[in-house]
Amino acid sequence: MLRLPANTALISIDVQQAFDDPSWGKRNNPEAERNIAALLEAWRTAGRPLFHIQHRSQRTGSLFHPDHPGYRHKPEGLPLPGETVLYKNVNSSFIGTDLEARLRAAGIESVVIMGLTTDHCVSTTTRMAGNLGFTAWFVSDATATFERTGPDGQYFSAQTMHDTALASLHGEFATVVPTEEILGAVAVATNSGRVGSLFSIGTSSTLG
Repeated sequence: MLRLPANTALISIDVQQAFDDPSWGKRNNPEAERNIAALLEAWRTAGRPLFHIQHRSQRTGSLFHPDHPGYRHKPEGLPLPGETVLYKNVNSSFIGTDLEARLRAAGIESVVIMGLTTDHCVSTTTRMAGNLGFTAWFVSDATATFERTGPDGQYFSAQTMHDTALASLHGEFATVVPTEEILGAVAVATNSGRVGSLFSIGTSSTLG
């Protein structure tokens, strides 16, 4: 069974309304947002560290420009008051932000990564996390991507783009796992902590 250190951070990347624009083309994994919401809820309930990354384009007219509605978070990925939100304008969540410094300062050595899109910002952040020495888990079904056309005109479906991105990351930069496995690990750790607390209270009462 997967075991996550108690201070494993969840990094939620670019869960923004810009990705609802039809200009992106066909997308895979319509369940991504539901899984993202489930993971956010699990982290909040467990009191584990959580970071939201929001893409803030400097280009006027971009779907991710602050003046565009697409800049806003999707409801499933909306940060709650008091939660950390870091802003980036490139693919990696570590470039132009203090994410690494925050993780180091908190003694965090492992991260769970999710968001949009699989082969762009989520993948880039994951690769950098691995290069920086963090133990990374990439949640395979809490991310999604879009169809692409290669430079030679060859067509690649959204699912193909997603699958090849996962294959490139797994075992090299991160361990690719499904949402269910991450949720199970958090639940086990949370329940174990509660049992331990109850045992301590009971022991203390008996000795008293």
